[in-house]
Amino acid sequence: MIAVVSALGMTAVLGGCGSTGSSDVTLKLVAADYGDSAANSSQKYWDKLVKDYESQHPGVKVEVSVYSWNDVDRKVKEMVDAGDPPDMAQIGAYADYAAKGLLYKADDVLSIPVQADFLGQLSRAGQVRHVQYGIPFAASTRVLFYNKTLFGRAGLTPPKTWDQLAADARVLKAEGVKYPYALPLGPEEAQAETMQWLLSGGAGYTDDIGTYTLDSAQNVETFTWLKDELVGKGLTGPVAPGKLNRADAFAAFADGEVGMLNGHPTLMQQAAKKGVKFGMVPMPGRNGTAKATMGVADWMMAFKKNGHRDQINDFLDFVYSQKNVLDFSREYGLLPVTGSASDVMAAAEEDKKLRPFLEELPVARLYPVGKTSWAQVSADIKKRIGQAVAPDGSPSAVLGQLQATASTAESAE
Repeated sequence: MIAVVSALGMTAVLGGCGSTGSSDVTLKLVAADYGDSAANSSQKYWDKLVKDYESQHPGVKVEVSVYSWNDVDRKVKEMVDAGDPPDMAQIGAYADYAAKGLLYKADDVLSIPVQADFLGQLSRAGQVRHVQYGIPFAASTRVLFYNKTLFGRAGLTPPKTWDQLAADARVLKAEGVKYPYALPLGPEEAQAETMQWLLSGGAGYTDDIGTYTLDSAQNVETFTWLKDELVGKGLTGPVAPGKLNRADAFAAFADGEVGMLNGHPTLMQQAAKKGVKFGMVPMPGRNGTAKATMGVADWMMAFKKNGHRDQINDFLDFVYSQKNVLDFSREYGLLPVTGSASDVMAAAEEDKKLRPFLEELPVARLYPVGKTSWAQVSADIKKRIGQAVAPDGSPSAVLGQLQATASTAESAE
């Protein structure tokens, strides 16, 4: 079994298929697996949901095929290229299909109350040229995790500014901590760590109108600080950031070897299983708590090829009912994409561990997933960004190269 990572950074394994019988209309859905074992495969979630739906809608059958994140995007692309797309796909990206005119608009396949229930920034992130095609399905945010045992031993409090983070890291290093601050800029998920730091520095991948600004003065200052104040002073551990992957950093945190790192909800479970006592705080900013944190979403989309718009609409309204959104979010430690489910989760005692992430969602910034160029830009960031903080690296030069790639890709959209 191969572990892979969704856009949310959630590790998932396995793959499989499920189907139901024929009827007047059969809808086909291809979905990603958020489980980490056969016991909690997403196939089980969808099988139960479909059984409930079909019991209320005898004229419609729904066939759900669940694949691992290692396969699901490729599987959908193969189906589309063969001229036989599914009616719906729940995967990591939608923009290419929307740009080719293959998708229904969100308001074609969602009732007004359901569409209005989505969190605003997630709906906006689902837009291509100001029209929503991507329907948010699952969300996550990032916070700063710290090892309470290591911090207590060193007499530290969690940082609120970059200078405090560096000062804490210096003390942790003197205490013999292997990774005072783990900085995973390796090829697995470097675009996430990069974006978190760019946001905490007051900028990001794009400006307010959505144009790429990777080599802005603020971004160069951010990576110069990282290079000089963390990496250059030996505060990021024995593995070069450009070679450290997110999964390895999380594993090191769960082994008690990391003082601080950015993480998402699955790290809670991973650390708790190993008995690590941890705390979570908002990501520090240059001079105080960052104004924005990073949010990530995975997407549902509906293909026009087979028609079935009314049946898709009815099924998706069921998928996005408050109960079903909550059930999925709780099963996989994710954040609801609707306001009604978010309100329930914020008040429920059983969900209190997710509150730090939930509180970040209203101010979260997402990847520029509405750009068809984003896949290429993201791949380039994964390849190059680690060099920006290497001993012989130049933040301005690397960010300049990334901006050149982004500008070229953007002009081709």
